[in-house]
Amino acid sequence: MVADGGRRRAFIGSFTAAGGPGIVTAAVDPDSGALTVLGGVNTVPDPSYLALSPDGGTLYAVSETAEGAVAAYRVDGDEPEPAGPPVPVDGSGPTHLGLFAGHVLTANYGSGSVTAVPVRPDGTLARSASGVLQHQGAGPHTPRQQGPHAHQVQPDPSGRWAVSVDLGTDSVRVCTLADGVPALHRETALRPGSGPRHLAFHPDGSRAYVVNELTPSVTVCRWDASEGVLTPLTETPVLPDASAVDAYPSGIVTSPDGRFVWTATRGADVLSVLAVDGEKLSPVTTVPCGGHWPRALTASDGFLYVANERSGDVTWFAVDPHTGVPERGGSIRVPAASCVILG
Repeated sequence: MVADGGRRRAFIGSFTAAGGPGIVTAAVDPDSGALTVLGGVNTVPDPSYLALSPDGGTLYAVSETAEGAVAAYRVDGDEPEPAGPPVPVDGSGPTHLGLFAGHVLTANYGSGSVTAVPVRPDGTLARSASGVLQHQGAGPHTPRQQGPHAHQVQPDPSGRWAVSVDLGTDSVRVCTLADGVPALHRETALRPGSGPRHLAFHPDGSRAYVVNELTPSVTVCRWDASEGVLTPLTETPVLPDASAVDAYPSGIVTSPDGRFVWTATRGADVLSVLAVDGEKLSPVTTVPCGGHWPRALTASDGFLYVANERSGDVTWFAVDPHTGVPERGGSIRVPAASCVILG
């Protein structure tokens, strides 16, 4: 649902410490996918990742700083309006967030933890966090895996579970909430040194795809929502040269029809197209990302959108519905762009 009279909009986060403008809103052309900047707001430092409420009327942003916070905004107009003060997350470097069971959950990369902040009925945030789940563990890749680094948290398609991906411990944790406190249900180990970063579910809810940052690949997992069990199955390279160095995958999305998976890889600066083949993925091709250092991507209505951090732009692509291959359409300037979501 879109709050602003049915008009489709994009919301873009950025790193203000690197010259970013904060949170930017853009109109989305339904025919071409093109973006047009509408306005923005700069009230918290480094709003690097964003999430919308189910009704589309409230936007939530992490503040990816050492202190760590989350903030809420009303998005009825072209410029987001703060809906209360930022709330500390009792963790450092929150890099991702998701809505789950009446709370905003943040994945805190620096402290390796997941925080829950209650959401009030009007969409605003409670004044403080209700609980923190501290991850434990490490991995073989130094210095990136000397301790836990929670990189993403989101609900599963059934809404019964929250899953958090930890780059530092090579694992995915399945969690619930107990009296507002994130509680560990099960931890699934992935290949040591793979460095899982983000996870995307298949539309039918039976599989999950984990993109690995430290080795350019995707791990295909079976997902059992009835039991909250994630089972690794296969691992597929996202680049033609599996030995590529200085290549760091970032975002991953699935197509709405479940036929394709797309990933973005920094350094190589490409988007990879992977065809879904049952419980396997088959590489199709790679295409340039339209900029430099693609940090996040999203898919909607036959288009892909990529936030290119170091070139400072958001690029859109039209996707061939038969092959899944994206074709560049254009871009808008957003310095230090870190994420893009659509409402």
